[in-house]
Amino acid sequence: MKRTEAQTLGSVLTEWIRMNNLEKPLLEHRVVEQWGEILGPMIARYSRDIEIKDGMLRVRITNAALRQELFDQRFRLIQKLNDAVGGEAVKDIRLLG
Repeated sequence: MKRTEAQTLGSVLTEWIRMNNLEKPLLEHRVVEQWGEILGPMIARYSRDIEIKDGMLRVRITNAALRQELFDQRFRLIQKLNDAVGGEAVKDIRLLG
């Protein structure tokens, strides 16, 4: 048996995820799962039906004033979400009423 350089489990898993094109779906899943943690409990309280597909994040916001505020800051919001999950998971956001 031939010995090779040792790798950490984390680096092996990261490489496997990239080889199998699972990095983007994993980042998208993190955005949905961590929405409330990233944006805080007040926004989470008014958020429903959070889903993402191909970089398009759709969120139903039940408060019209909050929906307008988030719409006005959507580019900052995209940056904040992507920074929090460590990659470009969100390209655009649709805030539904």
